[in-house]
Amino acid sequence: QVQLVESGGGLVQAGGSLRLSCAASGRSLSTYGMGWYRQAPGKEREFVAAISWSGSMTYYADFAKGRFTISRDNAKNTVYLQMNSLKPEDTAVYYCAVGRLFGLSIDVGEYDDWGRGTQVTVSS
Repeated sequence: QVQLVESGGGLVQAGGSLRLSCAASGRSLSTYGMGWYRQAPGKEREFVAAISWSGSMTYYADFAKGRFTISRDNAKNTVYLQMNSLKPEDTAVYYCAVGRLFGLSIDVGEYDDWGRGTQVTVSS
């Protein structure tokens, strides 16, 4: 089993930045694709970004392109989400999750072992 713990969320003003971390324990994530999702009140959980098992490929939701950057440090068993130019509509709970072995996972059905999330609130 793997345990995922997200951190780095908080309250920021519009235009500000946050760096989220997802630390894993229990097994290595070095051979798995990873992803970030978010869920705002009253909305479905939506895809934010994904990174391949090796870190060589990334994929972003349209709203994240040019503002968010997903990265990973397999030596630390950690995945990051750098968020810049934050907007009030980015307010949500952000989750990381484990995708497919040796893959780049985009669809929510490809993810297992979700973290509990970290709250991001962007004030206007």
